[in-house]
Amino acid sequence: MSTIPLNKTPLKASSLNEVPANQATISQLPLSDFGKHRNALVAKMPNNSIALFPAAKELTRSNDTEYAFCQHKNFYYLTGFNEPDALLVLLKNEQGNSESILFSLPKDPLHEIWQGRRIGQVKAVQEYGVDASFSVADITTLLPSYLNNKDQVLFGFSDHDFAAQVFTWLKQVQSSVRQGIKAPQHLIDSDPLVAELRLIKTDNELALIRQANYISGLAHQRAMQQCHVGKFEYHVEADLLHEFARNGARHPAYACIVAGGDNANILHYTANSDTLKNNQLLLIDAGAELAGYAADITRTFPVNGRFTAEQKALYQLVLDAKKLAINAIKPGMCFAKLNELTNAFLTEGLVGLGILQGEVTQLIQDKKIKDYFIHGLGHWLGLDVHDVGDYHINTDREQRRAFEPGMVMTIEPGLYIPLSDSSVAEKWRGIGIRIEDNIAVTATGFENLTVNSPETIADIEALMLTAKA
Repeated sequence: MSTIPLNKTPLKASSLNEVPANQATISQLPLSDFGKHRNALVAKMPNNSIALFPAAKELTRSNDTEYAFCQHKNFYYLTGFNEPDALLVLLKNEQGNSESILFSLPKDPLHEIWQGRRIGQVKAVQEYGVDASFSVADITTLLPSYLNNKDQVLFGFSDHDFAAQVFTWLKQVQSSVRQGIKAPQHLIDSDPLVAELRLIKTDNELALIRQANYISGLAHQRAMQQCHVGKFEYHVEADLLHEFARNGARHPAYACIVAGGDNANILHYTANSDTLKNNQLLLIDAGAELAGYAADITRTFPVNGRFTAEQKALYQLVLDAKKLAINAIKPGMCFAKLNELTNAFLTEGLVGLGILQGEVTQLIQDKKIKDYFIHGLGHWLGLDVHDVGDYHINTDREQRRAFEPGMVMTIEPGLYIPLSDSSVAEKWRGIGIRIEDNIAVTATGFENLTVNSPETIADIEALMLTAKA
């Protein structure tokens, strides 16, 4: 089995925490970028059409308190506006000229005393670049006039509640047909149009995801440094969240997975309630969200700071597989081909360790690696952790879409051998390993955005043992 060259010299803490001098850091997108997003979508809209995009609603957590607000991602992509209950309307006339209208909650002094300040209609135009803004109370009055005489209406078919509202508005318009009102006759799903735009990241979006990765890397370092036998998994989760917030990322991009020992063999384990034990591995899948954009990083390391021989053998195999896949990324490559490379490499490696038995070629053909590598190799990343964008999946469920510059994805090979697996030697049981980086496709290859999360055995052990000294 061939191996991928690795850095033999442990990284210094100072180098882990340095941002490259040629890379600008930003904490949010300029508001003008959202106008560019709208313009790009308008260019895809047919003439004489209207597009409707709702904001998210606040969700009650208990009695009169709400969950932390999370904006509808397509609405946010087109506006940068982070208040609930709003509505974006994009109009394109027969000549191709366009107009953007934002309906939002009005200024309300009493509400703002209790719940916080609102943008209001004046600032919506001044700061967010829309052509006009009205109160949400005006939607019922104004929207029929926007729908009148339009040929097509675009909205997201996946949002069933909003789709029902659109049909209500259309019926309202249709009921006035005797007054010369004409309702749109054609419906277009806007989700694929926005998804294609979101799939290719701008330079500013890449800078933001890069910064989210950097903050996440600091959190993974802290987790390694603070980890020790006897801690609870939720103690480590608290270290992650502390480091996110301390560096400006108020929220995780998803529920942190902090899985000690056999818990790592539960792919979406989020209980984070068990005690960390000696000679266990700890798998952490955690990423920060910064101004709406996500990082998604996984690291696996020994609770006591030293890999056992078996842990080291499996870990190195997964790490080499990750490097093999990442090094192959370039325009024109696809997930299907990366999967072929990675699956063959992992199969050969498990045969070498005696975990798989048989002839390598036949094992690859039979896809026996899926007994131990049970999830996909990666996914798109952006405003959502599992971001939107067509993978061009064929009848064999292969993801054949060719990579293009500006795409961002995760690469996350793993091996999972639960304690209950009696088909392997006992020394391998209870080990679960995943290593995940975030990768941007460039014109000539790739950029690994996950640069300060230690991953080699030497770097991890050096960082952890120095912290314990």
